[in-house]
Parts: sequence; C-alpha cells; structure tokens
Amino acid sequence: MRKPCWLLLSGLAVAAIPPAQARPRDDVMAGAYRCGAIGPSRQWLDCYYGAAQPIRAALGLTPVTGVQSRLAGNPPAGTPQDQAVRDAVIREAGRCDGDGHGWLDCYYGAAQPMRLLLGLAPAPQHAQQAAAAASPAGAAAELPSGSWFLGAREGLKARLRSYSQDASGRFTVTLADGQVWRQMPGDVRYPHWNKPAESYVVIISRGILGTINLVVQGETGLYKVQPG
Repeated sequence: MRKPCWLLLSGLAVAAIPPAQARPRDDVMAGAYRCGAIGPSRQWLDCYYGAAQPIRAALGLTPVTGVQSRLAGNPPAGTPQDQAVRDAVIREAGRCDGDGHGWLDCYYGAAQPMRLLLGLAPAPQHAQQAAAAASPAGAAAELPSGSWFLGAREGLKARLRSYSQDASGRFTVTLADGQVWRQMPGDVRYPHWNKPAESYVVIISRGILGTINLVVQGETGLYKVQPG
C-alpha cells in the first residue's frame, strides 16, 4: 500500500529544516577555547575578552576593542604561559549559566585569577560575585603533576587571594582560583609575610617522595604543603 503523498512531503520538509543556531554564549566559549594557542598570558586575556563579542552583539552592547577582536579572530600560535591559571578561568566560565547579562558578568568574573596573576585591576565586583555564585563552595586543590619519586621541575603558578597563620605560625593560603593549601605540620620554616595577599605569587610543584613544595616568587627557600 502506497503511503500518502503528504507524508513524503512532510518528511522532506523536516529534513530541510536547518539545525538550530548555536546560542551566542556557545560561540563565546568556542572562541575562548581557540585562544588557547596564544603564548603570552596578557594576549590570551585580551583574546578571551574578544571572544565575548557574539554575546555582546546579541545584547546590543558596545563591541570589544580592535585588539581583542583581532586576537579572537586569528589567535597567534605560541607557547602558552600560566596554563593552570588559564584552565581555571575556562573551567569557571564553563560553570556560568543563562544567556544574558548575568552570563556575561559571570564570564568576565571568571577571568579574575588571570587578572590577579598579571597584576591588573580586579574585575568589577558584580562580575566577581556572578562568577562566585556559579562556582562550588570551594575549589578542590589539584595535586601538581610529576613523578611521585623524583618530583617535577614545573608546577602551578598562581597569585594568592588570601593567607593566614595559626598560633604555631603555620600558614594556610588560598590561591586566586580558590584552591586552598596548608603548611605541613612537620615543616618548621615559617613565613614572615606582611603585604597584601595579591602581592605574593607562589609556585606549587611536586617534591621528591610524594611531597609538595610551595615557593614564593622572589623569596629563597621552600615550604612543604598539603591540600587544605
């Protein structure tokens, strides 16, 4: 039995419907991922901001700058710097929800760790609050990669968000991306920090025999730490 002609025509019509257009925020995130090829972190940040153009256009906002637009449109290849901080920014941006101004605020607020690392002015408070609202209560510390036995030369480089010391002098630090690290009880070398937390940049790396080292950029010596 032959099927009615209208069923055939209906099927052809459905097949002809183009796939739904990606939401502007999806275009933004795709652009942000493309920025990963860039070497210098300052250029990467400009590219990250330039990638926001699709949603800025959808919201009727002023366009990104020419420099940002060019970087986002054709990211130059290089050796990426501060990869752990970039990953943290992208991870936080990926948690942003919605499609409008709130999402854009969250996207900009997610860049705060990189802004801190580069010594730039903080992101607007409302943007930071939007990003914080989309994040878990605390970021779990991620063990740096490397050999358990021999350690590793490279490590996580980040600016501090805050630090404190207990009655015995041992410290607890919070990195710009929310990771918390505590000084090991057996470590008897205590810091003498007296500047704002944002003044300190630390490098956390694998030490020998499974230990974890924290070094303050510009200072000598190291501390033994564990996830907080």
